[in-house]
Amino acid sequence: MTALATIMAGALMAAPAKAEPAVEVLHYWTSGGESKAAGALRQDFEAAGGKWIDAPVAGGGGDAASTVLRSRVLAGDPPNAVQLKGPNIKDWAAQGKLATLDEVAKAENWDAILPPQIRDVVTYKGHYYAVPVNIHRVNWMWVNPKVMEKAGVAIPKTWDEFNTAADKLKAAGIIPLAHGGQPWQEGALFEDVTLGLGGPDFYRKALVELDAKALTSDTMVKVFDQMRKLRGYVDDGFPGREWNLAAGLLMNGQAAMQIMGDWEKGELTAAGKVPGKDFVCAHVPGQFGYIVNSDSFVMFSSANADRAAGQKLLAKLILGKKFQETFNVLKGSIPARQDMARDSFDECAVKSMDDLKTAIDTNSAVPSMAHEMAVPGAVRGAFLDVVTAHFNSTMTSQEAVKRLAEAVDLAK
Repeated sequence: MTALATIMAGALMAAPAKAEPAVEVLHYWTSGGESKAAGALRQDFEAAGGKWIDAPVAGGGGDAASTVLRSRVLAGDPPNAVQLKGPNIKDWAAQGKLATLDEVAKAENWDAILPPQIRDVVTYKGHYYAVPVNIHRVNWMWVNPKVMEKAGVAIPKTWDEFNTAADKLKAAGIIPLAHGGQPWQEGALFEDVTLGLGGPDFYRKALVELDAKALTSDTMVKVFDQMRKLRGYVDDGFPGREWNLAAGLLMNGQAAMQIMGDWEKGELTAAGKVPGKDFVCAHVPGQFGYIVNSDSFVMFSSANADRAAGQKLLAKLILGKKFQETFNVLKGSIPARQDMARDSFDECAVKSMDDLKTAIDTNSAVPSMAHEMAVPGAVRGAFLDVVTAHFNSTMTSQEAVKRLAEAVDLAK
């Protein structure tokens, strides 16, 4: 071997191996529509040369996934990419567990394409620690128009109209409200009623600022009164039911309405249902507002070069226009980035985009308490405990309000 060849061979052997992007992804997108959307992200990642290690945890709302995440972090084995949202992002960032995404954010101009409300959620002390996937609207009501027409009732715009329509549907042998009896579902129903009856300012006082006067007000008593009425409009099989199984009741005509975020649309369209024909999307009864829920991914710090490269690639793809369109069409949500064309989105998504803009302009966009966007986990838990205890018992509204204020005060 010549001296030059020897030197070149030695240099090649000494050269560091190029990182091969890989990520283990912990998420809770396991229903029909959700898994299709998650599959689109996986396909994009693998097409870009990445290795995707799937770590799904079943259970709507993400509570089971949060438990798995905590146990893995304590064991010193955190996943590389984790579906997370709201104050939980800042909590993990404050603990120094997350990798910053500033390099990707600067290169992809995230400051310009994200609305302020979402940008605030995914940053901590001026640094990006999460990449938003979408914007979900929580306060949607999904309606089976054929069932409503058969019973001779119109889509209700107020809670009084809802109760009148529900009574008529019930008398006709139709389930007025498809519902799954899980704490997060009842919590979401509760916040929808709170916004509808109290309006955005009251919602913020009670469910975001945790104002004691708002939590013990006559308006909050009325919220629990309406929750008691809703309990009478669900079928006997609701306890423990997953939200997507409740959606099945709406699809097959057993139920007339379901109050659920717009991931419901992803489930309905995955089953071949057509918006405007097989189902109608309507604003939850009562005052106008937009309850915001947004899925994001955080990247737990990793010394492994392959995993670090995979995290950057995944973050770049998530906010890319291609994925934002493909994913949100499948998921039922709308894009997190605000410079997207609308051509591929259905009438419900376009309405959601228009309503979000109106809500931002009128200060009537509020973060979801039930979906971990508004308050710390302990406070959310206090809300869900009282709300679900009331929904599943004969507890009076006055007692519920008293317990809620006490529980929130202890959890703060």
